[in-house]
Amino acid sequence: MELNEFVNLGDFCDCHHISYTFISGLHDAGLIEITVVDNNQLLNIAQLKELEMMVRLHNELDINSEGIEAVTHLLHKLNELQHELKTVKQRLSWYESHY
Repeated sequence: MELNEFVNLGDFCDCHHISYTFISGLHDAGLIEITVVDNNQLLNIAQLKELEMMVRLHNELDINSEGIEAVTHLLHKLNELQHELKTVKQRLSWYESHY
């Protein structure tokens, strides 16, 4: 595990003016992972884009952790369906070009 792949949770909360309790709620809901190293709580950089989206939903639209969980689930489902549709279109295009 490389420490440069993580950001300190406290620094993230300070930077985004968000409470630790909110982030803890997202963690409890299974939406983000918090890694503890030497008593420091860290967030993986790979999840920051999605976490920042969750913070915007909370701050700008006043959506609570439960609502963010629902929105996140729907967005993941939408991405899955878009990927599936892309795959089907590619297969259809192949069949159309060969028959």
